[in-house]
Amino acid sequence: MVATFMVLIMTKRMTPVLALIIVPTVFGLFAGAGLGIGDMALDAIGGLAPTAALLMFAIIYFGLMIDVGLFDPLVRVILRLVGHDPVKVVVGTALLAAVISLDGDGSTTFIVVTSAMLPIYLRLGLSPVVLTCVAGLANGAMNILPWGGPTARAAAALDLSPSDVFVPMVPSLLAGLAVIFAFSWHLGLLERRRLGTIDLPGEGVNAAAPAGPGTGPGSGSVGGVETRTTGPRGTGGTITRLGPLSSAAIQTLVKPDDTAMADSMLDPQRSTLRPRMFWFNLVLTAAVMVLLVADVLPLAYVFMAGSAVAVIVNFPRVSDQAQRIVAHAPSIVGVVSMVLAAGVLIGVLEGTGMVDAMAAWVSGSIPDELGAFSAVITGLLSIPMTFFLSNDAFYFGILPVLAESAAAFGIDPVDMARASITGQVVHMQSPLVPAILLLISLAGVNLGDHHKKVLWRAVVVALVMLVVGIAVGSIGIG
Repeated sequence: MVATFMVLIMTKRMTPVLALIIVPTVFGLFAGAGLGIGDMALDAIGGLAPTAALLMFAIIYFGLMIDVGLFDPLVRVILRLVGHDPVKVVVGTALLAAVISLDGDGSTTFIVVTSAMLPIYLRLGLSPVVLTCVAGLANGAMNILPWGGPTARAAAALDLSPSDVFVPMVPSLLAGLAVIFAFSWHLGLLERRRLGTIDLPGEGVNAAAPAGPGTGPGSGSVGGVETRTTGPRGTGGTITRLGPLSSAAIQTLVKPDDTAMADSMLDPQRSTLRPRMFWFNLVLTAAVMVLLVADVLPLAYVFMAGSAVAVIVNFPRVSDQAQRIVAHAPSIVGVVSMVLAAGVLIGVLEGTGMVDAMAAWVSGSIPDELGAFSAVITGLLSIPMTFFLSNDAFYFGILPVLAESAAAFGIDPVDMARASITGQVVHMQSPLVPAILLLISLAGVNLGDHHKKVLWRAVVVALVMLVVGIAVGSIGIG
């Protein structure tokens, strides 16, 4: 069932929303679900409703903050720090995602990172798929923090302390982040090779080889974009300079029409800017972030209340309020529909007993002679299984079964727990994770395109984390 789903979306034969509904429905009927398949889906959808509400109002809130210009100064600061070198921009994206991920919430991380970095990617002509790739990798590695969820689940399932599970895995986390930054650097190099070094108006021209019309072996100008090929034809690099462009010209250049935050920095004269409300919006956003971290109110309600206050204060006229909400409807529909559709897949997996059957099959498939390597096998299994299953299904349904069988070979449960979290960087790319659906929707990236670029890199990072854990002794072998 899962393989069919992945093939359909990666080959773009079906949209993710339709595949999440149709594929599990067909397989669920073959599995004997009968008329009960509807109840299975609705039970799972009911559990996802708070998440859908959270994402819906988070999109409205942060979209509104972008509309009014709250993040414009941040983008300018980041541009000054990373310059216009694609390598620095991509590595900076990974660093920002890792830092924001300290709050343990993937949705917040992706909203903030996309708000800050997507306008830069669009302005410079970088591929948004690169943004989703490095942000997804960084957040996936940081997801093993004790307050991130998986570590707490593993600890709870095996009656352990989350700190006992996480602290010895710090070397693995650092190694994983090092690999992610290496991947980011390489992706930046590929983008630099594709685009050249980019100079924006008022920021100076590349000192080594100034771009300009009528100079060098080849030059030209299209829509305010000047390019110059350096060196003999076919051997040199290309330097691109963005001259003064209109918003329409930039949109033609980078084609951001399908992104939820496409024009946030492309039009500094947009009518929705509210510079006089900057400090109010900053304080309101800080208050929302504090409430999110403090966890004193349901996250969905925090964003619902914050969105209501932000809309009323920034847009007192009723017609403007309705217009601002409707303006973000495309991204809301895209994200919420995928979250609710994922409920069909989750419901069929759990309702038909597929999860229980997989747990029994996995534990029964490990030969006795490999019992001493149960922790290593668990780490390897966590890579595909946390991608195909929810964290709850894996940590509460499969991990206890594996840990019980491993105990017969002298494997400590804490070693099993540590090994089980190494696959989280792959898990975070799963279509069952609402946060990643939010990320690709905001960036206007196809899920299949994201998977083509990110999955093999995520597997490499997970394997590195597992190998380092074994090497430093945090994941033991019986």
